Amino acid sequence: MKGLFGYLLVRALSGFASLLPEPAVRRLGYGVGYLRSFVSPRALAMAERHQRRIQGPEVDARRAARRVFGFYGRYYAETFWIRPRRRQAILDTCRVENLEGLQAAIAASPGIILAVAHLGNWEAAGLRSAAEGARVLGAAEGLANERLVRWFVQMRAVMDIDVVIVRRGISVTPSLQRRLEDGGVVALMFDRDLKGRGIPVVLFGEQTTIPAGPMALACRTGAVVLPVGVYHNPRAGHTFHIYPPLEVPAEGSFDERVQLGSERLAGVLEDMIRRAPEQWHVLQPVWPSDREAP
Repeated sequence: MKGLFGYLLVRALSGFASLLPEPAVRRLGYGVGYLRSFVSPRALAMAERHQRRIQGPEVDARRAARRVFGFYGRYYAETFWIRPRRRQAILDTCRVENLEGLQAAIAASPGIILAVAHLGNWEAAGLRSAAEGARVLGAAEGLANERLVRWFVQMRAVMDIDVVIVRRGISVTPSLQRRLEDGGVVALMFDRDLKGRGIPVVLFGEQTTIPAGPMALACRTGAVVLPVGVYHNPRAGHTFHIYPPLEVPAEGSFDERVQLGSERLAGVLEDMIRRAPEQWHVLQPVWPSDREAP
């Protein structure tokens, strides 16, 4: 969405969503997302490919792909609905599996890297993490519309998430590294390699690449890597599954350590997605063969 019109449209949608009760905004978001699948044939076809890869050839890929769109719509609707007065309500409907894993890392670690994927409403995890004393710094893609960038930063601040914007020619690594060296928490998405220059791994049976960021930062700083799966509940709220700390290789060259650690992280990502395949709302190519598909 470009220019002032795009910004005003998003603000209008957010204002409308803020007037609705939680059940209505959740259902409306899912419904609008589901309907979008009927006018986005290329994205729907890509979602079908992903669902067949994850769930096997026997899955009803068209139905599963439409549900991907539905959950994506729910994510956006919930994001638009967030207001400071609703923070406690969001926390009250969150459930955390292995909370003691996060608490132990906070108590003992020089820094924590939360490795998250495009599952459920990952931003709700930031609010829950902050409630445990671990305010998160995340990296977000820059947009052409600077008004929207500023607004999204403000909205994430409501969820107790600090943000550094990824822009062309400017590295965000120093900011992330400083947060970790100060004993803080960084959250990084690791399931989409936007630039195609990441670490080669095998994911669901085919080689692709994932971002080097989580493991490279861990190898540089000694931070703990905690993978976290974030999932929508059937009704209100979210469930966060905190995995055990990922073993960061201690031997070999820097590149070798990042490679081996990323391969381990890819294995966790497979499990993370299999827990709720239809909530993995990635509609872009992930594997090389996706780019060759008609």
